[in-house]
Amino acid sequence: MFQQLGRAFRQVGRRDRALVARSAALRPTRADDFLAVLSRSADKSRLWWGVAAVLAVRKGPTRRGALRGLVAVAGASAVANLVAKPLLPRRRPAEEEVPEHRRLRKRPVSSSFPSGHSASAAAFATAVAMESPRAGFALVPIAGAVAYSRVHTGVHWPSDVAAGMAIGVGVAALTRHWWPLRPDERARTAHPAEAPEMRDGEDMLALVNPHSGVNATDPTEDVRYAWPKATLIYPDARQDLRDQLAEEIDARGTIRALGVAGGDGTVAAVASVAAERGLPLALIPAGTLNHFARDIGVRSMPDADEATERGHAVGVDLGEVEVSGAGEAGHRWFVNTASLGGYPEMVRLREKLQQRHPKWPAAAIALVRVLRRAKPLDVRLNGEPARVWLVFVGNGTYAPKGFAPSRRPALDTGLLDVRYVRADLRWSRTRFVLAAVTKSLNASHVYREADLPELHVELLDGNRRVATDGEVGPLGRDFRFRSRPSALTVYRNPDHLP
Repeated sequence: MFQQLGRAFRQVGRRDRALVARSAALRPTRADDFLAVLSRSADKSRLWWGVAAVLAVRKGPTRRGALRGLVAVAGASAVANLVAKPLLPRRRPAEEEVPEHRRLRKRPVSSSFPSGHSASAAAFATAVAMESPRAGFALVPIAGAVAYSRVHTGVHWPSDVAAGMAIGVGVAALTRHWWPLRPDERARTAHPAEAPEMRDGEDMLALVNPHSGVNATDPTEDVRYAWPKATLIYPDARQDLRDQLAEEIDARGTIRALGVAGGDGTVAAVASVAAERGLPLALIPAGTLNHFARDIGVRSMPDADEATERGHAVGVDLGEVEVSGAGEAGHRWFVNTASLGGYPEMVRLREKLQQRHPKWPAAAIALVRVLRRAKPLDVRLNGEPARVWLVFVGNGTYAPKGFAPSRRPALDTGLLDVRYVRADLRWSRTRFVLAAVTKSLNASHVYREADLPELHVELLDGNRRVATDGEVGPLGRDFRFRSRPSALTVYRNPDHLP
């Protein structure tokens, strides 16, 4: 057996030398300088970070592809550089193997096998292609050029490159284990609803949030194009959004629909007023992730424009939470999720840090700090005593089950998706993290989930804040969560337009 392996390795070595010799024999061209620059640009994955920044500018599949690509690059780099290279050391080609004008000024000194550059290139292109095939296929030639550049500049054997690309493709595919691909389909609802045709947005009051989203792109132009006759208002920092909308509705008299252009937090505020006033909601996604708009099936301004012009609408469920002792502020609707525990504290800290840092770094810093100093909650859940780290409540049943719920197959289940992490077992946080990483939460004793029409949470050790749709709510110790079937009418096009 060992003799056969030895012969196989020697045969690979002979083929490697033959292929390197054929590459070295190519006539000098301008491509030599280009490949050298390209190879250096991929050092420490700088090239892929730059490409990801460009892809992330546009919302939707390309942004998700950029995020998945960076995760895959991190995994492929770790496997190639921290695992495979130390275990399988190999000498790099001698400098004399390629012409002098091709050689890199700073030759790497780590093991030749496998190629980390090739692993990162293949991982990024494959991961992006999973979310956006068009963008991914456009990156294939670049990834291939980076991989070949390592042979062309004489720092890797062809088999190193092949092994690196295999690692990259494998790691990118493995991301689906923890981060399932989101089907490009909207959630179902069996409840069509009556809504007026809104010609050019006449008699519509639309709230526009110019500060939503990663780049805080003002959606005013899209709103004016879709609904030129609508009355536009902007959030007043001195006033609660719900109160501001209610005052505007009362002051203007005839309002037949509410419109909103913003992220999930802004949408939730407008949706709550629409539900209470019995008005249909029209929305233009203008936030960072736009979970509710994606589930509804409104991907862009033209979708909203067409649905309102034709009067197409559906009824969807809303989540409701009542906080005892908090007065009017204690009644809140939520279109996506609500939670108790570490998340509200993270949101509060993130908002404070955002005064000095961008949103995403602020969120990362806040998450690390909250997890480090988190304290368990002693509660009663529907009358049953429990000690938990956090409680998650989704408006509707989310998929997949487990650590990372990302979508709702249906918007009319009449149920809440309840998930919590137990804190009454030894090493519960560590066990939860290990179960999440290995995707074995369904067998873990520290994790619980159930679909319920309502949930009563009583805190036994003081007051806490509830978070709804990413916004921090009032303090309380008694919370009643309910599903309100078909509480909101939303404009959206039918599956097949006539």
